[in-house]
Amino acid sequence: MEPENQTAVSKFLLLGLSEKPEHQIFLFGLFLPMYLVTIFGNLLIILAIITDSHLHTPMYFFLCNLSLVDIFFSSTTVPKMLVNLWTQSKAIPFAGCLAQMYAFHLFGTMDSFLLAVMAIDRFMAIVHPLHYLAIMSPRVCGLLVVGSWLITNLQSIVHTSLMAQLTFCTASEIPHFFCDLMPLLKLSCSDTHTNELVIFAFGIIMGISPLTCILLSYICIFCAVFKIPSAQGKWKAFSTCGSHLTMVTLFYGTIFAVYLQPASPTSLKKDKVAALMCGVVIPMLNPFIYSLRNKNMKAALRKLFSKAATSQS
Repeated sequence: MEPENQTAVSKFLLLGLSEKPEHQIFLFGLFLPMYLVTIFGNLLIILAIITDSHLHTPMYFFLCNLSLVDIFFSSTTVPKMLVNLWTQSKAIPFAGCLAQMYAFHLFGTMDSFLLAVMAIDRFMAIVHPLHYLAIMSPRVCGLLVVGSWLITNLQSIVHTSLMAQLTFCTASEIPHFFCDLMPLLKLSCSDTHTNELVIFAFGIIMGISPLTCILLSYICIFCAVFKIPSAQGKWKAFSTCGSHLTMVTLFYGTIFAVYLQPASPTSLKKDKVAALMCGVVIPMLNPFIYSLRNKNMKAALRKLFSKAATSQS
């Protein structure tokens, strides 16, 4: 039987990263600069790719999409968290909570799909260089990105629709800094068995598929590179994968480090750490990883700054 203390909840309370008042100003001062760097850095990457014709290639097309997704991903949680820290208000409307949950899983999963698509791109460039431009045509690149958007949207729509049908108890405090699936399910008075099965199924499919694609691509890449006779040729081939491998290591390394541990009372802290790393820290690092180690990107950024300086003079 369902408890009697259930009601139509109109809002939730996000308890955030810390409930101690003395931590609020510190957290605001920490995450505001990080968010600004994320937005400014990824916008620079997008503008540099759009304005430089030398970067109108499949690799930079996918990177442009990754930067755009990272802006949306970070904007899903950080602005609301900053507002709550500044105003000391923890409330978020029920509809806003569902929208935040939808967006977080959409852009988070899209990140992993784009990393998989970028691995395919590197595989084609290194293993089949003579056919690379023919296979990775603008049409194919567009279909890969659009297909990724459709699949990730489907997942988020299913999760959000099922969540919207649940009844929630009078206790509406979410021990997180944003609305996530599992914390919301724990507040529900309804039977959440179907939701949990769907979460498990999508978790397996949407988690394993991109990772498998990345692993298979790099196995083929390593096999092809080891067949190159010269050390210089091997280094040149590997250098085109350096930035992407760094992003993959950060993204999946965080997930494995957090979740491949025995269940414990600190599992909620693990969820917060994983969400902060994947939704805040990694999107902020993306522009640095792809600009500092990439000569073409650095040249494009110099041109962009030079144009900006010329237009102001």
